[in-house]
Amino acid sequence: MGASSPPPDRDRGSAGPRIAGRRIAGIGWPLATKANVLVLTLALLLGFAISAQVRQTRTQGLETLREDELLGVLDTVTQEGVRLGAELRDLERTRDRLASGADSELEAIDIARERADTLGLLAGSKAATGPGVRLTIADPDGRVGATVILDAIEELRDAGAEVLQVGPQRVVMGTFFSDSDAGVSVSGTALSPPYVILAIGDPATMASAMGIPGGVSESVRGLRGEVTVEQLDSLDITAIHRSDPPRFATPAPTPDPSPTS
Repeated sequence: MGASSPPPDRDRGSAGPRIAGRRIAGIGWPLATKANVLVLTLALLLGFAISAQVRQTRTQGLETLREDELLGVLDTVTQEGVRLGAELRDLERTRDRLASGADSELEAIDIARERADTLGLLAGSKAATGPGVRLTIADPDGRVGATVILDAIEELRDAGAEVLQVGPQRVVMGTFFSDSDAGVSVSGTALSPPYVILAIGDPATMASAMGIPGGVSESVRGLRGEVTVEQLDSLDITAIHRSDPPRFATPAPTPDPSPTS
C-alpha cells in the first residue's frame, strides 16, 4: 500500500473561497462618486414617472371604456412612452458625459444647473417660452365648471404639455380649481369666460389630443360651449408661482459619497 496523502487543511481550503467571494461581490458595487449619485437620482425620478403612469392607467378601468375612449388611452400611453424614451436617452447621455474625461466634476456642476433650471420651470418659479397652443373655451351659458377646466389641463399634460397657464395663473403641482359665482376659480383667483389656457409643448400633438372623441372638446360642446385651439410656433408664459417656504419639511441629509471600508 502506498503512503496516504496528508488530510487537506480545512481552514485553509475554506478561507480561499470566502476571500474570493468577497472580492467577486466587491466588483459589482460601483464607487459612490458624485456622478454616480446624480445619475442614480435621475434614474429614480424616471422610474417614479413610469410607475405613476402605470398606476394612472390601471385606475382608469379600461374594461368599462368605449372603443373611442380606449383609442384615446392608447394614444396617451404611446405619447408618454415616447416622452419617457427620450428622457431615458437623455439620462444615458448624461451618464456617459459624467463617466468620460477628467472634467466630470465640472460636468456634474453644469448638469446640476441645467436640472435647477428645469425644476424652476416645473415649479413655476421661472418664466418659459417655446412652441405650444392657446386653448380658448367659450362658455356663453355659464355651464362650464371647474371639472371641465381641470380635465383640459390633464389632457394637455397627457399630450406632453411642459408648462401651463390658465388666465393669469401658473399651473403647478399645488394648483386647485373650484367653481365660483363668476365662473371658475384657480387657486383662489376667480376667472370668467372665455377661459384661456396656454400650454408649451408639441403643438400638433396637443391640438390632436384636444380633438379626441369623448374628450374635453366634446364635453364643452355638450354644455353648449366651444373650444378653439391655436397652434403657435412661439408662446410666452410669464406667470410666476411664488410658493411659501415649508413649515415642517427640511432637506434630508446628503449621504456620504465616500466608499465604505
